[in-house]
Amino acid sequence: MIDLGKLIAERIRDVADYPKPGVVFKDITPLLADHVAFAGVVDAIVSHHGRGTVDKIVGIEARGFILAAPVAYHFGAGFVPVRKKGKLPARAHEQTYDLEYGTETIEMHADALRPGERVLIVDDVLATGGTAQAAAELVRRGGGEVVGLSVLMELSFLNGRDKLGNLDVHSLVTV
Repeated sequence: MIDLGKLIAERIRDVADYPKPGVVFKDITPLLADHVAFAGVVDAIVSHHGRGTVDKIVGIEARGFILAAPVAYHFGAGFVPVRKKGKLPARAHEQTYDLEYGTETIEMHADALRPGERVLIVDDVLATGGTAQAAAELVRRGGGEVVGLSVLMELSFLNGRDKLGNLDVHSLVTV
């Protein structure tokens, strides 16, 4: 039996001073290159929520796309990208949120969801919670019901979960 948490932790590489001095970047590319680890992550997310419980998967740019697309496939659900402002070609809802060093704006196509669709948000990391909170607001504004947030890794020392209220947060690894 594979210890998925241990395997995930072994496949995430720390890169010091990236993208700026003082930051330790969590590089998931070694995990993505390992078929067993990557498949385990996708299967664990699907298993946690249960097939048939989700209509759409929202993936947050950019590494969230990599995880969200195969999760959507396994759910038999549609995939909806949430992108940085100006990257979507059609009319979009936008949401601005605070970062430690400024603000960021993300968007989702205005017609991406039908009223009442059950939506799971998927991303690679839950840090401060700002991006996840903004994505959840976009889903609600688009008429969807947020059924949860699944992330590969939660940086618990940044307390991002606290920003998300009663949202069901599922993380595979907590550091």
